[in-house]
Amino acid sequence: MHISKLFIPILKNNPSEAKIKSHQLMLRVGMIKQSSAGIYSWLPLGFKVMKKIEQIVREEQNKIGAQEILMPTIQSSEIWKESGRYEDYGEEMLRIKDRQDREMLYGPTNEELVTDIFRTSIKSYKSLPQLLYHIQWKFRDEIRPRFGIMRCREFYMKDAYSFDINDEEALFSYNKFFLSYLKTFKRLDLTAIPMAADTGPIGGNLSHEFIILAETGESKIFTDKRIFDLNSDGTKLEKKSLEDLRKKYEQFYSVTDEKFDKDEFEKKVLEQNRLKTKGIEVGHIFYFGDKYSKPMEGSVDLPGGKKDFVKMGSYGIGVSRLVGAIIEAKYDEKNEIMKWPISVAPYDVSIIPMINKNDNSALEKANKINLEFKKNNIESIIDDTDENFSSKLKKMNLIGAPFQIIIGKQTDGELLEFKEIGKDTQKINLTKIIKIIKEQKVKN
Repeated sequence: MHISKLFIPILKNNPSEAKIKSHQLMLRVGMIKQSSAGIYSWLPLGFKVMKKIEQIVREEQNKIGAQEILMPTIQSSEIWKESGRYEDYGEEMLRIKDRQDREMLYGPTNEELVTDIFRTSIKSYKSLPQLLYHIQWKFRDEIRPRFGIMRCREFYMKDAYSFDINDEEALFSYNKFFLSYLKTFKRLDLTAIPMAADTGPIGGNLSHEFIILAETGESKIFTDKRIFDLNSDGTKLEKKSLEDLRKKYEQFYSVTDEKFDKDEFEKKVLEQNRLKTKGIEVGHIFYFGDKYSKPMEGSVDLPGGKKDFVKMGSYGIGVSRLVGAIIEAKYDEKNEIMKWPISVAPYDVSIIPMINKNDNSALEKANKINLEFKKNNIESIIDDTDENFSSKLKKMNLIGAPFQIIIGKQTDGELLEFKEIGKDTQKINLTKIIKIIKEQKVKN
């Protein structure tokens, strides 16, 4: 793709209203445009990244047996009144009335709606467990939206819900999502730490937030540094394997500020292992038993003719927030260099030909290289403008394709100037370049 034909409205300087890295970069390279306070239009570059994140989230949900549905953004107030949350949820809920004067709301979450779907469809324990998820826009009327998409009013989110016959089976489902989240964030090249957290308005007595470290994060975290050495490799979708994985993480003190206890922290964690810092919440999982199924009569028939209310959990990932979180983790603000993980990069490689008015050979060579990339399922962006090299390089560093090819005076025959963004340049041929990029794509 030629950059001259793309809708990428790049700004020369950081907008004054943007205070954190992700907000600055997303406005500057035209990933988003503010529509009103806390509400944004997603432009092509930002939308491409978000959709790639969405697909990774979807793939990892499918791997644990979750089934995708799609629930509406607008919900009836009646089901929220059944659960008892309609008045309790607070002013973050946008309440509206339709032309028939019926009370409606723009869904901030979907526990009630999915319970209503379940109770009218599943009647027997033989149909359990059920894991359902959807990826949909949500709305929470933040009193002070800020930091761009990191704390906005309208956001794109994956939320999943589990339905089980008893606490033991429900914990098995909970642990499946625990593993799924670790694998999801690993594919996004993020180190996300599961931390014991408060359940908030969702309710329940078991909850973990998944936090990535970031100075601009709103979550205060207190953890044992040794938790960063853990991984989920080799974990199977079996009860004991999943339980062992969660316990492996829970053996290390790791909490958000709502659960923090100074005496406990200092007692359980040696001074050299203590870490007090900030982070960004990118996922949150909850187990809350029959908190919603009981008041909404979501029960199933058991052996012997008895009925019981199903045990439920809910599991959220902020898909749109992850775009900002990756920027916060990866953007080199000082040198103005963004390097997207290849799994979600808007383009795999940027091609920078040095063009002059009397010689189009560099652009022609770039076009030929692009054709070879297409054959190998590699997506490239070509800067076909007549700007100077410094301007082109700065622009491509901001866009953040993981690899760059420079076609200029140093280009000699079949050898190309190729580099991984932020690293030294090497001269290699196109065949080797394709191999390097494809290997990176396979890993992710």
